[in-house]
Amino acid sequence: MPSAGEGRAASTKRQAVRRELLAMLDDLDVGDALPSERRLAEELGVSRPTLRQAIDGLVAEGLLDRRHGSGTYVAQPRIAVSLTMTSFTEDMIRRGMKPGGRVLSFRTETAGARIGRRLALSPVEEVFTIRRLRLADEAPMAIETLYLPRALMPGLRRSDLEGRSFYDLLRGSGIAIASGTETIEPTVTTAEEAAELGVPVHMPAFLFERITRDAAGRPLEYVRSLYRGDRYRLELDLRPPNH
Repeated sequence: MPSAGEGRAASTKRQAVRRELLAMLDDLDVGDALPSERRLAEELGVSRPTLRQAIDGLVAEGLLDRRHGSGTYVAQPRIAVSLTMTSFTEDMIRRGMKPGGRVLSFRTETAGARIGRRLALSPVEEVFTIRRLRLADEAPMAIETLYLPRALMPGLRRSDLEGRSFYDLLRGSGIAIASGTETIEPTVTTAEEAAELGVPVHMPAFLFERITRDAAGRPLEYVRSLYRGDRYRLELDLRPPNH
């Protein structure tokens, strides 16, 4: 069993290797491959298990992408998702990225019991069910399924949502969002979702569910958004409670 001193020495060595790797990443571009583990271990003068632990840490942080049978590559930077009442389009613009989107399906159907409860509608009332692929700098980022009462915007067409923010459409119709409720949970991609996002099946992802309301408390939308776990991290603005 290693002594406390040996444990501290191993930890210090891993931290040193981490710093060396981070310095190496400064000179590489997204998608560039790292040298092989054998070569890196020789260059850094460490054992391969120590090197692998440092690389594992950077993979977990989203800085590196390990591809089985291929190697380790510089990963795409993760986008911080702020938990605010903004649309995907507004959020991407704020981060200096070009938002985009493609409508995957657009249909009218009865709400049913589950969607009716969320939108405070009778199960037989009609809703628009709209599924969109959301893009940032032309890369697939999320799949969004939007449910809204048809009576809210009866003239809505599929083309209205191609590459546009739904919240902009609401504001253009004189409808103001006053509040919302959102839940977040970890999940993995299904085969269909993975194909649409261009990622492996069962890749970690975030599932966001949001209901937004007007000033009278009337639900305006219920939306389920599946965000790629390899490109997103959550960002919380924490404030101390009032005393």
